[in-house]
Amino acid sequence: MQRGSNPVGPRRDDELKHELEGRLRAGRPTHVEEAADPEPPADDDISVDPGGPVPPPGEEREQARAAAEADSLRLELARHLERAAFPADRQRLLDVLAAHNAPDPVLAAARKLPASGEYANVTDVVKALGGDPTG
Repeated sequence: MQRGSNPVGPRRDDELKHELEGRLRAGRPTHVEEAADPEPPADDDISVDPGGPVPPPGEEREQARAAAEADSLRLELARHLERAAFPADRQRLLDVLAAHNAPDPVLAAARKLPASGEYANVTDVVKALGGDPTG
């Protein structure tokens, strides 16, 4: 059996394996390691929503949501557009997106672009759609 660069010798390796065997079989914390178990929350602890960070209040929340949507659109467009597609007009972007099997929401967003515009990159496309990808 080849050990490679294992800093622990075969005897210590077997000892460690034997020590871990009970923990691995139990599939739960063992009574010996009670101190390492996390404590349950106290009654007066602040409840935290696991859904993510607390959104900012009022207008800032709307700006944060709009920035997140613009960033999401930019990422989706970048996934389906290659650099060789630019500079491009609306029709060229629609053709490239269709050729790369872009999802319908991305195609629908590209259809909203002005027909007369020319875009140097994905950021220009998002700005033309009314988003600010810089946040």
